[in-house]
Amino acid sequence: MFQDINILITSVGRRTKLLEYFKKELNDKGKLIATDCSELAPALYLADKHYIVPRINEPNYIKTVKDICDKEKITAVLSLIDPELSLLAKYVDDFKEIGTKVIVSPYEACELCLDKYAMIRFCNNNGFKYAKTYNSFSGFTGALKNGEIDFPVFIKPQKGSASLNVNIARNINEAKVIFESCPGMIIQELLIGQELGIDVYIDLLSNKVTSIFIKEKIAMRAGETDKAKSIKSNVLYKLVVDLVNKANLVGPIDIDVFKVKDDYYISEINPRFGGGYPLAYECGVNFPKYIINNLMGIENTPQIGSYEENVYMMKHDTLLIRE
Repeated sequence: MFQDINILITSVGRRTKLLEYFKKELNDKGKLIATDCSELAPALYLADKHYIVPRINEPNYIKTVKDICDKEKITAVLSLIDPELSLLAKYVDDFKEIGTKVIVSPYEACELCLDKYAMIRFCNNNGFKYAKTYNSFSGFTGALKNGEIDFPVFIKPQKGSASLNVNIARNINEAKVIFESCPGMIIQELLIGQELGIDVYIDLLSNKVTSIFIKEKIAMRAGETDKAKSIKSNVLYKLVVDLVNKANLVGPIDIDVFKVKDDYYISEINPRFGGGYPLAYECGVNFPKYIINNLMGIENTPQIGSYEENVYMMKHDTLLIRE
C-alpha cells in the first residue's frame, strides 16, 4: 500500500490543460496543489487546493513554498517557469529534509539552459549546431565586417524567457538601439527554417530518456506554440538523447530546434514542461503518468516515438469566471 502522491506545481499561470492532465492521472492516488503570485492565474482553480505566494524574487518565497509542502505533505514539487528552476535547484536538499522531492535538473544544468550565450559554448564544445551568437556589440560589428553574419538578426536578453524583449533588427542603427535598450542583451543569427518543438522525459529513477515527442510548429503566440502537428524523426531522436545526456538534464524537458535544410540547430532548452506539451499528451505521451510512476518507485519503460504522426493541435480561448 503506497502513500498518497501529493504534487505541488508552482507558478502555474495559464497552464490549465497541464493541471487538468495531472488531476486526471492522480485520480485517487493523491491531491494536486497549485501556487502563483496572482489570484487571477486561472490554472490555480484547476487544482484541489491553491495558495497565493510571494514573487519568486522575494526573500520569503522559498520558506513559503516549503511551509506549504510541509503542511500539505507534498511528495514532489515542480515549477513551470524558467527563472524559478535554478532557485528550486539550490534548495533540493532543504526540501528533501521535509520529505519533498524537487523535480528539477541540477543547478548547473538549469543555469546553462537559462543563459543563451553559455549555450552556444556548450553546443560548440559538444558538436551541436547553434546560431551564431554575440554578447557584445563590437563583437557583432566585427563579425558583420568579416562577412560572418548579416542582417536581419535576432536581439534578445541573454537570460530571458517567454520571448520577452525579443526583436528583429534589419540594419545597424536598429541593432544598436535595440541592443542598448536593456542590459545583458545578445545578438543572434536569424535562422531561416522549420521550427520544431520537442518534449522529452528523462526518467527520475533510471536517468534514461524514456520519451521523445516532436511537433512541427505552425504558429506561435506570446512565445508559446499555438498551432502544431506531430511528426517523427529518427535522426532527431538520436540527437536529442545525446543532447540531454550531455547537458545532464532530468524530468520533463522542452527543446526548440530549427531545421535548416538537412541540419538541426538547437534554439532553446527549457528544463520544464513546455507550453506546447498538451499535443504530446493528447497523442498518448503521458509525462504526468511517468512522474507519478517515478514517485511510486516505478521506472518507466522507454517508448521513444510511440505516437501517431500528423495530429494537429490548435489552441483557442476559453473563460474562467470567479466571484
